[in-house]
Amino acid sequence: MNFLRRRLSDSSFIANLPNGYMSDLQRPDPPPPPPPTAATKAPAGSTPAPSAPPAAKSPTASPAPERQPQPAQSAGSGFFSSFTNVVKQTAASAGLVEQSPAAVSRKFKILLVIDEPQHEWAKVFRGKKVQGDHDVKVEQAEFSEINLVAHANGTCSVDMQVIRNGTKVVRSFKPDFVLVRQHAYSMAQNEDFRNIIIGLQYAGIPSVNSLESIYNLCDKPWAFSQLISIYKKLGADKFPLVDQTFYSNYRDMISMPTFPAVVKIGHAHSGMGKVKVDNHSDFQDIASVVAITQTYTTTEPFIDAKYDIRVQKIGSDYKAYMRTSISGNWKSNTGSAMLEQVAMTDKYKLWVDTCADVFGGLDICAVKAIHGKDGKDYITEVVGSSMQLIGDHQLEDRQLIAAIVLAKMNQESGRTAARSPQRPPTTVQPAQVRSSNSDPKPQAQATPEPTPGKPTELPPKRHPPKPLPPKPIQPKPQTPPPTKAQPKAQLGERDQNPGQTPPDPVLAQEQSPAKVPIKPPSPAKPQLQPKPVLRDKSQSLTNAFNAFGETFRSSNEDEAKAETIRNLRKSFASLFSD
Repeated sequence: MNFLRRRLSDSSFIANLPNGYMSDLQRPDPPPPPPPTAATKAPAGSTPAPSAPPAAKSPTASPAPERQPQPAQSAGSGFFSSFTNVVKQTAASAGLVEQSPAAVSRKFKILLVIDEPQHEWAKVFRGKKVQGDHDVKVEQAEFSEINLVAHANGTCSVDMQVIRNGTKVVRSFKPDFVLVRQHAYSMAQNEDFRNIIIGLQYAGIPSVNSLESIYNLCDKPWAFSQLISIYKKLGADKFPLVDQTFYSNYRDMISMPTFPAVVKIGHAHSGMGKVKVDNHSDFQDIASVVAITQTYTTTEPFIDAKYDIRVQKIGSDYKAYMRTSISGNWKSNTGSAMLEQVAMTDKYKLWVDTCADVFGGLDICAVKAIHGKDGKDYITEVVGSSMQLIGDHQLEDRQLIAAIVLAKMNQESGRTAARSPQRPPTTVQPAQVRSSNSDPKPQAQATPEPTPGKPTELPPKRHPPKPLPPKPIQPKPQTPPPTKAQPKAQLGERDQNPGQTPPDPVLAQEQSPAKVPIKPPSPAKPQLQPKPVLRDKSQSLTNAFNAFGETFRSSNEDEAKAETIRNLRKSFASLFSD
C-alpha cells in the first residue's frame, strides 16, 4: 500500500493522467467516524441550542449501533474503487482497451445506423443529447451484418457481427431508433434485406425515413406509381414525368412502340440492370434474358441527355445538382462526370416537395430527372433516405440528417412518455412525516403529542431487537421530566427511547410520585430505598449507569446516596441473574 501511495504521489505520474482522475486520492483520508452518541452527548446541566432544527439532529440520534462500522469499510473500498477507475481510465486513454460510451453516461439512447463503414456516424452524433441528458450511442452496421428477433410486445433484439480493424465484433442490443442509409433491396445476389425492415416494423422501432416508406421504395415501379399520381394531379407542365411501360413478365414483351429504348430489369439502381436497345431484335434478346431472371421489367424511350438533374431535400434544406457525363457514356452515372451545384428554382422545389409527400412523408428524399438536348426535362424516379450524398457539402448534409434524427428521437420519446405516464411517488411524503414524528426531539417539550395505539409516555420504537414484555399503561404526566443530557452509549441503548431523557434517580426521590412516571417498588425487594423502577432491563441498565455517574461526580455525598448506589449495583447484578 505504501508503494502505491508513493507511486500515485509521483508528480510525473499524476501529470500524465487526465484532469480530475486523481482528485479522490489526492485528498487526505477522512477522520474516523465519531461514536454513535457523540453528537447527542452534552455537558451536565446544559440544554441543546433552540435554534438548531430537530431534523438536522435526528440522523445522529437514531439508535443503530450495528451500522456504525460501515463508514470505515466504505472509506477503504472507496480508495480501491478510485484506484481501479484510475487504472481503467489510464488504459483507455492509452488505447489499450476500448472505452464504451455507456461508461461515460448512464443515460443513453441506442441509435442503429445501417450504412457502409466508411461513413462514421458515431463522430457525427458525438456530444449530441436526447431529452436533455441522454447521450446517443451509435451502433453502425450494414444490412448484411444484422440479424434480429422482434416480439409482439414491442421489444427487438439486434445481433450485429462486424469487422473493425481486422477484428470481429459481435454485439447484441435493443435499438431505440433506426437510421437507414442503405438500399434495403437490390436485384444482386443476397441483397434482399426486406426481412430486416419487416422485423423493425414488427417491433415498432421508429426510424428516418419511416420503415413503411422504406419498404414501399424497395420496388421502383411501385414508387413510380406514386409519381404517376402526382403527374395526373399537376400536369405535364409542372411535373414532366418520363413515359414508362411496365411488363409483369417476359411473355408480354412482344413489341416496343419506339426505338431506341432503355430496358430496366427488375429493381435496378446505380446503373445496374439497364440496357439500351436500338431495334426490335435487340428487344427480343433482352426479353429472353428477363425470362431467366423471372422478374418484372420497365421500358422507357431513350433520351439523349445534356445533363442529369438531382434535387434533394433534407428536412427544410434544399440543394440542386447538375451532372454532365465526360466519358461519353449514355449512362451519366457511369464513368467520369462533372458535378456542379446549381440554383434552387421554384420548379425544382415543387418537384421535391410533392415527391416528399408520398408514402406518408419522406424527411430525406431526392428527385432524379434528365435534361435532354431537346431542352425538356424528364423526371425518372424518387429515392428516399438511402440516397447518396454528393457534392462539396456532404459533411453539412450529414449534420442535417443528424438534426432530423435527434428531433424525431425527442418527439418519439415524448410520445412514449405520453402513452405511459409515470405516477408521482406517493410514499415519499408520508415516510417523511413518520420520520419526523419518530425522530428524537432534543428540546424540552411542554406538551408531547401521544402516538395513537402506544402509551402516552412511550413514542413508537423502530425495529426493536427483541420482543419486550407487556408494559402497563402509565398515566400521562402533568409536566415533562426535566431535560437532561442524552444518555451515554451503553448496553441496551437500542431499546430505550432515543428522544426520552431518563429521570435522575437522585432527583426522583425529591419529586412527587404523581409528577414523575415511575413504577412502585418491586415487592420482591422491600428492603430497598424508594427508587425509580425501570420499565425494562435495558432501561434499568442505562439508568443505573446514569445514576452511578451522577452520584460519583457529586461533591456532597452522603450515606443515603451511597446506600442508593449499593442498591443499584444489586439491581444491576439481578439483571444478569434472571
